[in-house]
Amino acid sequence: MRVLGLDVGSKTIGVAVSDELGLAAHPKATLARKGTRADVESIAKVVADLQVERVVVGLPLTMEGEIGPRAKRVLVFARALKERFGEAVPVETWDERFSTVAVERVLIDADLSRARRKEVIDKQAAAFLLQGWLDARRRPE
Repeated sequence: MRVLGLDVGSKTIGVAVSDELGLAAHPKATLARKGTRADVESIAKVVADLQVERVVVGLPLTMEGEIGPRAKRVLVFARALKERFGEAVPVETWDERFSTVAVERVLIDADLSRARRKEVIDKQAAAFLLQGWLDARRRPE
């Protein structure tokens, strides 16, 4: 099953996709935000092109695990995706509190320039959160 991971920010959306076995997440693209309706249609095109069967949207909870202003905006976007796809492509959220921070540390350790980090961080954060979701799904209960 191919899964799409989204790291939704105020200016961009990081996009990652799993392999067909659902074992590994791979960074795919960074999309510029153009408004919810246009963004949902951009994601719908990616879903169709890659034959995605599920979408996982990173939910930026507060450090206390609560839904703050950023998470509320992401929930609006996730709801718009759910309305667009219906039951054909399930959409769910995943706690992504530390994804961007963790990826930034890795990129700094890899000695990437600030400009290069800015180019790749959103899609890398999407891959990080999607990999966490994939790993959690494989753990035995």
